[in-house]
Amino acid sequence: MNGHRYTFEYRPATIHHGSGVVANFETELERRGRSRALIVTDATLRDVAPVMGPIRGGLGNSLVGVFDGVTPEKYLKSAFDGATRVREENIDALVPVGGGSSLDTAKLISVLAGHDRPLDEITAEMVDREAVLVPDRERPLTDIFAVPTTLPGADLSQVAGVKLSLDPGGRSKSEIPSAGVSDARLMPTAVFHDLDLFATTPDHILARSAMNGFDKGIEMLYTRHHNPLTDGTAVRGVRLLYENLPFLTTDSTGQAELSRILQGIAAAQYGLSTPNAYRASVIHSFGHAIARNYDVQQGVAHAIAAPHVLRYLFERVDGRRDLLAEAFDVRDAGASDEETAAEIVGAVVDTRDALDLPSRLRSVEGTEKNDFEALARAVIEDPFMEAGPLDLDATRPGVEAVFERMW
Repeated sequence: MNGHRYTFEYRPATIHHGSGVVANFETELERRGRSRALIVTDATLRDVAPVMGPIRGGLGNSLVGVFDGVTPEKYLKSAFDGATRVREENIDALVPVGGGSSLDTAKLISVLAGHDRPLDEITAEMVDREAVLVPDRERPLTDIFAVPTTLPGADLSQVAGVKLSLDPGGRSKSEIPSAGVSDARLMPTAVFHDLDLFATTPDHILARSAMNGFDKGIEMLYTRHHNPLTDGTAVRGVRLLYENLPFLTTDSTGQAELSRILQGIAAAQYGLSTPNAYRASVIHSFGHAIARNYDVQQGVAHAIAAPHVLRYLFERVDGRRDLLAEAFDVRDAGASDEETAAEIVGAVVDTRDALDLPSRLRSVEGTEKNDFEALARAVIEDPFMEAGPLDLDATRPGVEAVFERMW
């Protein structure tokens, strides 16, 4: 974005939204000229009949098999094994089922299977370079048809992250190098937001994953890569989530509320990932620093960090608080900028608390105050920081102070 000029290139997946939409899976595959599908999921979800039954039924004769090697850590070894099956079984459609780990693993499987060189050779080079090597751009990759059952909002994105290790060997997460990959060919071809499948996921899992998706909508507004189109969808997405996420902790989340939450997730992440920009930024950099160094889920890390990160931003930059105030409907006539900022932070705190998520870093097992210097370094070095507000100058003392506040 430069004054009144911007470039926005975005080709999202086709979204199928509603109750029982996976019943039409085979029809969608046929429409795309695909006929050999491999489900990509974890060993637990593989045996959950209320989820896998409808998907298997919808895939019909197109289903070749199930790859259940997905793990939360997303090790390169898992993608290597999945890519071997793609080649051996002539798979032309990957069907990740579950959370962001399944989708990221499917994207890495697609990348690895797309190389002409032997898989062990190309994988060893990735580990050596600490980077994911994408095949030649003229070479098609295996199509991805995603079936999310959690709410982090990874299914309209062309990026994925991975732990670059073929053998973790007992090392901690922080000791294994990570890398990301971004390529327009990794945008899912279609996404199935099936309300019946989301309803099978426990509310506490939906709640913590939703915090990640919610924060993406917030960051879409103050990223340096904002544009009028994503401004509109992000404002709408944040409003839908703010109004409906508290229903996740009620005794029973109705389909109407769940539908609005999924609409909010889709709107909040619309345009998040494009060929020339990824728009998640500062909150996600703090979340990465926490989740990659401790045994804590990413959404929980976001719940702890988000209010404090926003206070930090508003103390240093405008952060497009006018649009955030519009999204949360908290701007009062005559309110000062400081009062508006406080209202926005309060709305984020209210959402986190309504989701019954942790609020203090010290609640995460293994955290110590003498870790703050290393955590601050990790935040500043995180690639997502580059997408933050143009006028934000992040320094180590300033970032350390944020960890002090969230302690």
